[in-house]
Amino acid sequence: MFAKTSYRVASSLLTVVMLLSTYGAWAQTSAPSSKTPTAVTAPAAGSQSPSSQSGGSQSTGQQQAPAAGESSQEPVPMDQAGPPADVGSDDQAGMFVFRKEVQEVMLHATVFDAQRNLVPNLDKNAFTIIENGVAQPITSFRRQDVPVAMGIVVDNSGSMRDKRDEVNRAVLNLIRASNPKDEIFIVNFSQNYYLDQDFTSDINLLQSALHQVSSTGSTALYDAIVASAVHLRNNTRLDKKVLLVITDGEDNMSQETLQEALAKLQLKDGPTIYAIGLLGGGMERRGRDALQKLAKDTGGVAYFPDNLNQVGDITRTVAHDIRTQYMIAYRPRNQNAKPENGSIRVEAQASGYGKLKVSTRSAYAYSQQGDGGQGPH
Repeated sequence: MFAKTSYRVASSLLTVVMLLSTYGAWAQTSAPSSKTPTAVTAPAAGSQSPSSQSGGSQSTGQQQAPAAGESSQEPVPMDQAGPPADVGSDDQAGMFVFRKEVQEVMLHATVFDAQRNLVPNLDKNAFTIIENGVAQPITSFRRQDVPVAMGIVVDNSGSMRDKRDEVNRAVLNLIRASNPKDEIFIVNFSQNYYLDQDFTSDINLLQSALHQVSSTGSTALYDAIVASAVHLRNNTRLDKKVLLVITDGEDNMSQETLQEALAKLQLKDGPTIYAIGLLGGGMERRGRDALQKLAKDTGGVAYFPDNLNQVGDITRTVAHDIRTQYMIAYRPRNQNAKPENGSIRVEAQASGYGKLKVSTRSAYAYSQQGDGGQGPH
């Protein structure tokens, strides 16, 4: 699907057609007639996403579409359109009353004890969701392992040349430890970003894509992350979405800023980001802080291994984390609220445990005009 994409969703139009009775100038005497106003609702403008292709495409230094393969049409994500309005049954003085449809927010949460061990067996009653300081009603709760739509986004800049073999082995560790029904794609990036394998569960295709290495150029990290998040959002088959980002440097080429990238990642159906920052490739404190913020604000974790030998263990930990997450949904009491960063938190308490820490996204946002992002090429 990775051609330039723009999500501009037209709002539903409500046209009230007043049919007024007329008097014939030469008609015989009769009582005037009137007709009740009729509400005509035009369907929301749909959006057809470009085809989602399978099969790898080799990087050539230019933005390029993947090879032709299976294609799918995706409906406009409801979150992109904003809360839809419906026509109320009340007709007050000839005016229709509009009511905003209640929206549900889905959180993916990971729970740790004081020793940073995963706590996977809590029930719904252990959790409290707080948005803007107000406890929210939990509407659904799941804790079983479910298939994930995952993007693996790997730095392909020059400083990664002698690290890629170890990184590729570590990524394959994660893939092998994942749910067999996960759907995974591979993006390699430097100053440009390339979809070298679209969604697949075939480990051989994924391994081949990881070896599409050029190791040249600068680091457009934020652009690659935003584009990959757009592609994830187009996979409507799987609700749970994750990005694993691996880099050894800070962004020095993106058109997106960190704050712009975060705003797009915090859409209600945005992914959880796990980041691995490899030291020794020019990653300064600013680069580390950026990865930590991207991960924390989306409910993920950022890792900074001391050496390459630790990366394989980290990817296995990430795979385990993903498979033991809780899926918790709630309907905000105040549908007009716009949660700011840090305004959502999830608390957990359970008998037999001390203080528990819950990792989940800290905010969400609605996009009224689409995010204007484009997928990797």
